[in-house]
Amino acid sequence: QVQLVESGGGLVQAGGSLRLSCAASGRTYSSYAMGWFRQAPGKEREFVAAMAWWTGDSARYADSVKGRFTISRDNAKTTLYLQMNSLEPDDTAVYYCAAQILAGIVTTTPGKYDYWGQGTQVTVSS
Repeated sequence: QVQLVESGGGLVQAGGSLRLSCAASGRTYSSYAMGWFRQAPGKEREFVAAMAWWTGDSARYADSVKGRFTISRDNAKTTLYLQMNSLEPDDTAVYYCAAQILAGIVTTTPGKYDYWGQGTQVTVSS
């Protein structure tokens, strides 16, 4: 089992920044990749960013956040981050971190992730 707990969400004005954190515990050694997803009201959960957990490389981003968001992790491999800059009202959503167990490729499909956090709300006002 892998336990994931997000924090750092909140209310911010358009153009502002937030940094989300995801504390990972349990059998994190079994995770091949970690990622961020988001879900806005009435919409499906969508991919935001992901990276290979152990090597810290192979970062992938959704086109909508490329150049504005940065995914990273600490060297101790206990926390995943999402730095969000130049936030827009369309970024408003509940943000989730997730762990992918299957090795081979960092995926962008929510169904291929095995463990999920409870989510943190991000609201961007115009």
